[in-house]
Amino acid sequence: MQPWIGPGSRRLLGTFQPSWRSLARSFATTPARQRGPKRIKLAESRKKNLEDTAAKKVDKALKDSRHRPILRDFVGFVTTQLRLLKEEDPPQSEEELEIWKRFERRVLNACRMDDTKHHHKSSSLHDIKRTLQQAFFKSSKSAVKHELEFLRYALDLNVKFSEPNLDQQKKIADMRYPAEWYPQARATQRTIHLHVGPTNSGKTYHALKRLEASRDGFYAGPLRLLAQEVYHRFQSSGIPCSLVTGDDVKIPEGQKAEIVSNTVEMVNLARPCEVGVIDEIQMIADSHRGWAWTRAVLGSRAKELHLCGETRVVPLIRELAALTGDKLEIHRYQRLNPLKVMSESLKRDWSKLEKGDCVVSFSRVGIHALKAEIEKATGRRAAIVYGGLPAEIRTQQASLFNDPGNDYDFLVASDAIGMGLNLSVKRIIFETVVKRIPTGLTRLTVPEIKQIAGRAGRYRSAAQQNSEGNQDKGDNVGYVTSLEEIDLPYIREAMGVEPPPISAAGLNPSDSHFEKFAAYFPPNVSLEYIIKRLWEVAQVHPLFFMCDSQSLVENAGVIDVVSGLQIADQITFMAAPIYTREPEGRDIAAAFAQCVSNHTNGRLLDIPGLNLEVLEEPVSGNKEYLHDLENLHKSVILYSWLSFRFGGVFTDRTLAVHVKQLVEERMVRALTEFSANKKLQKNASLLRQIALQKQLREQEQLLGSAKESENLEESEQPTVPEELDVIDELNTSEESIMSDSEKATELDSEFSAGETFDLPPVPKAGTNRPSDSEEPGEIDLGLPTGETHQPPPTPKQAHTNTPSDVSR
Repeated sequence: MQPWIGPGSRRLLGTFQPSWRSLARSFATTPARQRGPKRIKLAESRKKNLEDTAAKKVDKALKDSRHRPILRDFVGFVTTQLRLLKEEDPPQSEEELEIWKRFERRVLNACRMDDTKHHHKSSSLHDIKRTLQQAFFKSSKSAVKHELEFLRYALDLNVKFSEPNLDQQKKIADMRYPAEWYPQARATQRTIHLHVGPTNSGKTYHALKRLEASRDGFYAGPLRLLAQEVYHRFQSSGIPCSLVTGDDVKIPEGQKAEIVSNTVEMVNLARPCEVGVIDEIQMIADSHRGWAWTRAVLGSRAKELHLCGETRVVPLIRELAALTGDKLEIHRYQRLNPLKVMSESLKRDWSKLEKGDCVVSFSRVGIHALKAEIEKATGRRAAIVYGGLPAEIRTQQASLFNDPGNDYDFLVASDAIGMGLNLSVKRIIFETVVKRIPTGLTRLTVPEIKQIAGRAGRYRSAAQQNSEGNQDKGDNVGYVTSLEEIDLPYIREAMGVEPPPISAAGLNPSDSHFEKFAAYFPPNVSLEYIIKRLWEVAQVHPLFFMCDSQSLVENAGVIDVVSGLQIADQITFMAAPIYTREPEGRDIAAAFAQCVSNHTNGRLLDIPGLNLEVLEEPVSGNKEYLHDLENLHKSVILYSWLSFRFGGVFTDRTLAVHVKQLVEERMVRALTEFSANKKLQKNASLLRQIALQKQLREQEQLLGSAKESENLEESEQPTVPEELDVIDELNTSEESIMSDSEKATELDSEFSAGETFDLPPVPKAGTNRPSDSEEPGEIDLGLPTGETHQPPPTPKQAHTNTPSDVSR
């Protein structure tokens, strides 16, 4: 049996770049009753042509691996891939054949599980089904094959190395008592002050005033941007303060700084202090980064620990305080100014924009296009803020917007504004309530809408409100609306819904957990397997949950291509800020890891693939140029981060800081010169919602087919089922209002008669972690003729969300 290729091989990337493209479908809206006899005959003729074309496409999909079959039968497809995998690498002995049968049975049992009967349970079978479904939803044959190969490889390792030592491995992976990991904190008499309330209520402002008075402690925030903001605040007040983030350390010269401003991951648990401030405490339930807040809350040695965040975190903090034996005091705050949803949208009329308005979008290209469109329509400037921008550039753009003495009257931003920056925003305008995440399109949840909407009304800061005695509140009302009328009812309902309380905190294994667990396996075992197996056998208390390991697995896919790394070095790279979305980011990270493996001098100028040549190009407003600058900035950030962990290898930290400054200077000039073709048309948000409904409908069909197949016996399945995604193509007429584009989607709003669009459903409290999308994906709006668009299911409740920003 061919083993899974381990470290040093390019097969363990975990990310796929399919070179094929889905079959395009047209979008017709003319009802059949409006066609005359000639048009019906013409439609029948075209239908026959489409049938012939569809048949050719099926044959081509079977013969040409560049095209992906759009399959309806999840179980049948997995069964086919299992058969092909067995044919490619057949078992060579009776023992291998038994292992194969066990593997095949496990995979098929997982695929045929009924989620409606076992939705409240979590098991490795559920994890297998979810992983394969995610690959299947991508319609990626190679993705499903990759997952099956890995499952086969993992089962082989389980049989040889894990199951014989399962009891010992479970003891290492016992995460039920994380409070006991920090004995020094348990020996400290701590008082937890929990500051809770809505945005712009002064929670963090009061906590920071206590830190300022003590002059001995730390601040921990979710972003480098917030850590830098607090650092500059104390420095400007004449209070010595240090800055410690993953890639930057600033210590004042000639002064002893007893206050440290950190990102939450960098909190020093070994240092005792008087006051600790942990911001955005509701992120303790975040499925990706919640472990960092849990670590800081349980392990910090501050006598006064101030936690700032949303009211819904109170039940969990009560439980944690009881678990650690700490005293808990709760301070509740009310918003300093009212927040209102407007009665109507802007209806995409830019003349209705006012100074202090912020338009929120969810893609980098969309943000730049909106900026150009607003500036062309109004003759005034617009600043931009989104997650792909460096923190320093975001600060500079925010300063331009906040300064009343210039012509930057508007702000175009992503959901990144909800996690930092004190902005003088009077009104929040949602360009859409649908955004794209790695798994597809999704609607904003209640916490996300409230978090972003809460930015409105900061035309004067909380400190200014306090100093002015809360007078003239009517002049400082925050307003929320949408760019298009379709989104306003959803926003209005969301603002009136309370999200559910948070009931569990995130956990990640410590470095020692990884090292002890990896000792049970051979050195050449892939780190991806170690991570997934550790998560499988881990046990947790009901107050906690294991954070999503996806980012660690993606980093492991990069690390596993490099041979010779020690487990301690692998763990360090596993936590590094590697940009795995693009090949350039993965290749740069692999080059850095190779330097550590070879113990060579990692001089910045000698790193292959580092695009320093972009600094020699003339500055332009071209999107590709700006994209190259952003990639270079991410690479330099990673180099600086590694230089603090591998100082003997990455020795050009000073040069990296200089390159970072050069990149940021060029980004500022590029943003100033940026211009974009008009890509956003009216009714763009409506079309996104239609695309979301189509996506949900297709997933329901896929899952429905899987349920119908759960009673199938093991038998040969066709590689491509006869029921391909051709039905929609046969039902469409000659009229179409849009087509897919390779680069960006151009949205048109000229609808034909007979098509109706329902408003979005009333939202329920729930959440998804927002991602600041870099590029909009292709949106295919192929819908059968005359179809009425029904709203998708109401979002389900969940227990996590990204944090709302807190006033200083």
